[in-house]
Amino acid sequence: MSSLLIKNGRVVDPSQNLDVITNVLIDDGKIIALDNNIDSADIVIDASNKIVSPGFIDIHMHEDPFVDGKPTFSMAKSALLMGVTTDIGGNCGDNNYDPIEYYKYLDKYGSYVNLGLFVGHSSLREKFDINKYCPASDDVIDKMAIMAKEYLDQGLLGVSFGVKYVPGSTTSELVKIASICHDSNKLVTSHVRQDEDEVFAACEELCEIAKQAKVRVEFSHIGSMGGYSQMPQLLKQIDDYRNQGIDMSCDCYPYNAFCTSIGSTTYDGNFLDRYHSDYSHVYLSSGIYRGKYCDEELFKLVRNNYPETKAIGFFMNDEDIDLAYEKEYICVGSDGTRDDGHGHPRASGCFPKFIKDYIKTNKLSLLDGINKMSTFAAKQIGLINKGNLKVGSDADITIFDLNNIEDCATYDEDLLAPKGIDYVIINGEIALKDGEIIKNNLGKAIRI
Repeated sequence: MSSLLIKNGRVVDPSQNLDVITNVLIDDGKIIALDNNIDSADIVIDASNKIVSPGFIDIHMHEDPFVDGKPTFSMAKSALLMGVTTDIGGNCGDNNYDPIEYYKYLDKYGSYVNLGLFVGHSSLREKFDINKYCPASDDVIDKMAIMAKEYLDQGLLGVSFGVKYVPGSTTSELVKIASICHDSNKLVTSHVRQDEDEVFAACEELCEIAKQAKVRVEFSHIGSMGGYSQMPQLLKQIDDYRNQGIDMSCDCYPYNAFCTSIGSTTYDGNFLDRYHSDYSHVYLSSGIYRGKYCDEELFKLVRNNYPETKAIGFFMNDEDIDLAYEKEYICVGSDGTRDDGHGHPRASGCFPKFIKDYIKTNKLSLLDGINKMSTFAAKQIGLINKGNLKVGSDADITIFDLNNIEDCATYDEDLLAPKGIDYVIINGEIALKDGEIIKNNLGKAIRI
């Protein structure tokens, strides 16, 4: 492997409270020096007037499904294009494929970016053919816990819940599964039981899981759960829990619309009453009706016949998202997911949009913003060699132009790559240069 020198860049590392013009020397996949006096290597990148950051870490995304024995790599490719070096999948209770087999594939062939996976509780339920609206028996819960523990022992990062999608799950079931993370201190993440005005009770349930199972918890995509004017009260509730010693953090994406399958429980029953809206605020982002806003007839037709279609709900408030990002315990997660190759623009633009909307506008400092995009996520997951630019750490680095960076993906054209990402380095090698992918197999399976 060739040595690599990044010269003259503005090196920003929240883990060291570092914001300085210096050079970064990389060899054998690791950072070996931060030193202005080093000026030569096998490969030299001039990063003058650019930001040199720890590679972005997407703590909450949904990994690509397997098709014909291999990942489709749509999500992973988009991650690389927007400066992400490590994806964390298996969120909201779902594993798109058996996690160990997924890891084996990455061990052999690599990926566009590094990938770590949670054990998905809903996927465990599916193995036992449990109806999502029904509770599991004590015997099955015990079996799921044993199975989840086996996955953790093989390096998976923790457990994820998608409680809203499996409303039959009882709190005691969730506590039992979460408790397997106690001894290893691995993270428990949750798409909580309900949103809008019911989000406060759902947050309380997550707190109870944390207390009873004695685990750290991550409140998934808080914006899509409490972004309907509930955010001030919800953040106060979380502040109170944290002051009591509950280790609860959150992730959030910088958009005012959510996306999920139209057949999911999100669109059950009187969902329009819950969001105080109408069908015209539901946009179909995949499938044969992609690009259409719903009326009642189209909504029912697609929900009944094409339940996997991705449907975007334009119901959230920008002010609530802004408020969430003010909290030091809330980081960036794209919640990116696709069906039929399409979905929400967050999968292609989340991190550049965050930089454009929050760092360039000075709503957040550069150090705070990069912390939310990388360092904080690494700490939550337990990736001590990622999310920082310390000597000895993995050389996962993103170089971007703060003046020119912007997201380009829209709801109509959700696959457009961003601008302003100059280089992405993964495990010490250049994966992307000037927005073009150079190598697509440098990513590795992440185990802890």
